[in-house]
Amino acid sequence: MKRMAFVLILGLGATIAHADEYDTVLFHDIFRSTDSLAQRDEFGLVHQGPHVNATDFAPRYHWRWMYYFKAPEQLILDPAYVGSMQTALRRLGYYCGPVDGVFTPVVADAIARLQKNYSMRVTGTLTDPVRRALHMP
Repeated sequence: MKRMAFVLILGLGATIAHADEYDTVLFHDIFRSTDSLAQRDEFGLVHQGPHVNATDFAPRYHWRWMYYFKAPEQLILDPAYVGSMQTALRRLGYYCGPVDGVFTPVVADAIARLQKNYSMRVTGTLTDPVRRALHMP
């Protein structure tokens, strides 16, 4: 009787471990992005388009929270971050230029239009309210 209970507990534990491994792999790959700058909405869901940009291969931090500690002056020099910002601006309809990772006057103009529509102080620069409006770190 003890052996039967031991085998049952061991088999149940192996089944649960296998199910956890399967769920982690299945759901992590589908619903969670490994890209730290992937576009997310207010619910934290990833919104990535089918198109691949040159800035998608630029070096970036592995953890999304690392970008919260960077100043906006540092972020506009990062091609991966600017490319992600250009993609977010394009998704919202404020930017029509190329996604090349360069902070140009066209990007500043798009940010100014976003600031005007969201009733922010219009500066045309990357600020914390702009980052929140774009759902970016």
